[in-house]
Amino acid sequence: MAYETLLQVENLAIEFSTEDGVVHAVNGVSFDVCRGDVFAIVGESGSGKTVTAMSILGLLPTPPARVTSGEIVWKGEDLLKADNERMRDIRGNEIAMIFQDPLTAFNPVLTIGRQIGEMVELHRGMSRKQARTHAIEMLSLVGIPEPKRRVDMYPHEFSGGMRQRAMIAMAIACQPQLLIADEPTTALDVTVQAQVLELLLSIKKELDSAIILITHDLAVVAGLATMVMVMYAGRQAEMGDIDEVFYRSSHPYTIGLMDSLPRLEGGEDARLQPIGGQPPSMLHPPSGCAFHPRCRFADLAGRCVDEVPVLRPLGGTNHRAACHFAEDILATSIAKHNE
Repeated sequence: MAYETLLQVENLAIEFSTEDGVVHAVNGVSFDVCRGDVFAIVGESGSGKTVTAMSILGLLPTPPARVTSGEIVWKGEDLLKADNERMRDIRGNEIAMIFQDPLTAFNPVLTIGRQIGEMVELHRGMSRKQARTHAIEMLSLVGIPEPKRRVDMYPHEFSGGMRQRAMIAMAIACQPQLLIADEPTTALDVTVQAQVLELLLSIKKELDSAIILITHDLAVVAGLATMVMVMYAGRQAEMGDIDEVFYRSSHPYTIGLMDSLPRLEGGEDARLQPIGGQPPSMLHPPSGCAFHPRCRFADLAGRCVDEVPVLRPLGGTNHRAACHFAEDILATSIAKHNE
């Protein structure tokens, strides 16, 4: 079955100029998102997840940010070459973003309904009255009770879970083909998290769209994603479909993430195994593989210190890893999974 490719990111590199020097936040990242995908971007804070996503919509402040190489192709159009007017037309209309903190993303002095209504007034040419009716419909769609009353309330009058739902309502108001969800369940209790994730999946199905999910929560990824990209220090560590990355992990960092997940069974083997050390400074990253100072597989007298590993295929349909020993680690992962 052929899937329509909506987004192609090719060799994307982004740097930030700071008083202390240049931060290379994203280095040579490439991936495709097809219609129907839930494409998860996973990694620790500072790995480049949000910077990658913000660059798609041209939301990085320039300066200090600067895209130094690459292409971001949306249905055949390179967004890095699009002018401001074209990007304003795309934002919220063709591609929408669900921000990590809806309280700061909303304008505190405008009602929820007004902020949702502005989207369809701008992109769909609706009158203010039509836009208000549409806002009520969107609030109802995302499960907010009494939408006709709450449409005239302000963001601070909503609970955290309701604000997140309202943010989703605003993001889907124009029926975008791609939703970018940046940590959509952060600071929500477990019950509300499950409701929000179920809502995202139902919206994707209804709109026949795609989702880019940015998260550090592997449990969320396991329940939602179809494809996973693991990032470390601004680079791709591993990428593949959910089963390949979770059950045939081929990068030591991915294995570390998996080992840090709590398990209910397994006795001694069920104990959490944290990744040692700290993420590197992006002002002065390590030579060679950025993960080598924390890696239990690293050859500290050879390639791992001297040579940056490239992301290369591992035999699966989409499975790739950027590790000098990926094939050996993959064989070990398969054997462990088959035990």
